[in-house]
Amino acid sequence: MKENYFHSLSLIEVLFVIIFVLAFIITLWNILQKEHTILRNFPLIGYVRYFAEFLGVYLRQYFYARDREELPFNRTERTWIYEASKNIDTTIGFGSTRDRRPVNTIYFVDSPFPVIKRDVVKAHAVTIGQHCRHPYTTNSLINISAMSHGSISPNAILALSYGAKKAGCWLNTGEGGLSSYHLAGECDVVAQIGTAKYGYQDEYGNLSDEKLKKAAAHPQVKMFEIKLSQGAKPGKGGLLPGVKVTKEIAEIRGIKPYKDSVSPNRFPEISNSFELLNLIHHIREITGKPTGFKIVLGNYEWLDELCQEILKRGVEYAPDFITLDGAEGGTGAAPLTLADYMGLPLTESLPVLVDKLIEYDLRERIKIIASGKLITPGRVAWALCVGADFVNSARGFMFALGCVQALKCHKNTCPTGITTHNKWLVRGLNPKNKADRVYYYVKNLSYEVGVICHSCGVKEPRELRRHHARIVSEHGTSVSLADVYPPKKKGSKVNINKEKN
Repeated sequence: MKENYFHSLSLIEVLFVIIFVLAFIITLWNILQKEHTILRNFPLIGYVRYFAEFLGVYLRQYFYARDREELPFNRTERTWIYEASKNIDTTIGFGSTRDRRPVNTIYFVDSPFPVIKRDVVKAHAVTIGQHCRHPYTTNSLINISAMSHGSISPNAILALSYGAKKAGCWLNTGEGGLSSYHLAGECDVVAQIGTAKYGYQDEYGNLSDEKLKKAAAHPQVKMFEIKLSQGAKPGKGGLLPGVKVTKEIAEIRGIKPYKDSVSPNRFPEISNSFELLNLIHHIREITGKPTGFKIVLGNYEWLDELCQEILKRGVEYAPDFITLDGAEGGTGAAPLTLADYMGLPLTESLPVLVDKLIEYDLRERIKIIASGKLITPGRVAWALCVGADFVNSARGFMFALGCVQALKCHKNTCPTGITTHNKWLVRGLNPKNKADRVYYYVKNLSYEVGVICHSCGVKEPRELRRHHARIVSEHGTSVSLADVYPPKKKGSKVNINKEKN
């Protein structure tokens, strides 16, 4: 009996040794591999996520949220980006899980004679800032929106920079200033100037012409964007918690390390359209490069004031572009009250902006960049139908980098190494591997927008118009976007102003 007891005990011990050795090997393997960030940062418990995700297909009706329930982005949207960024087939079986019961749902109008070409045609090139010394011409359609060095990690920026170069799109620096990480991949860069002027301020906090010239001297820097407001927090400046303000970030921004970085809620020197156009013209003259601004629309009367001031001065004084963010836009940190209640959604504000510029005959002069949850082919195609020239996305590219929507962007504890500066978590994100995912996301997103175009009977994305999409209301009635937002008469406000004069 005793011999059997000890024999059994030795078997248990052997099993424990085997399990321990296997766990050690798996841990070591995952720490050294560079493909899966979650497993690299959490070499054992990271498998729980993949196991739960696998079982979710079979158990979601009992324990898991449904495919399209989660906010701000649901599982279906995230899965599409994960697959597109990994260059995995995005086709589905059985049928769509989208609820097609009418609740102001957007549909595209298929043509009886779709474009027969097998390959999707690239969007045609657009020139921004034809009045500048150095105009910017690009056929890029989907671009990387503002994410500052601070809100996201150096490795995340490196991945975006190299991926943007490969994909042929631009990368917006965000309001944290221009860093070596943004320039590393040699992609096109849009340098954003926030209300605190981080990276571009002198010792007194004023805008520095010398620093503007220094930034513009980089050939990769193609445009400058003045950030008036952003979707998740209109009326509030940027917020970077002190735990994320490293010495490197503090040096670039010109602030103290490990102290909360809180930007003013607006530029002290801009209080009206006159002063806004002055600053735009000044930056454009200093840098020689296209200059525009980013805003969340609320007061539409302000657009009339802005357009009238442009016509009074001459179209060469107009902003070269306007980046329009919707209230649904994202952020690294924002007060819940502003994120929930302030600003207008892109579905309302984008058509108004496009139409106002048409009325004042400024639509060709001022390019429009739409931003705000435009992460999937349908949403991008909708923005193009309404009248946008370009689409910007931040969170779409975060998903491409491996974001799991942990909602910890402001805590410095992001498990995927994207919105943290914790060295262990950041090392888990391999820039080279994730750069490929950025490239494939742009490639496949652009391709599927093109597929929608061909089904609508047009050859390329920028040929989409409002009559190519319809809105089905909750009552079941169907209306064309062209009827909901009827095209304004070109230059009608110009003629009225002339008559008044």
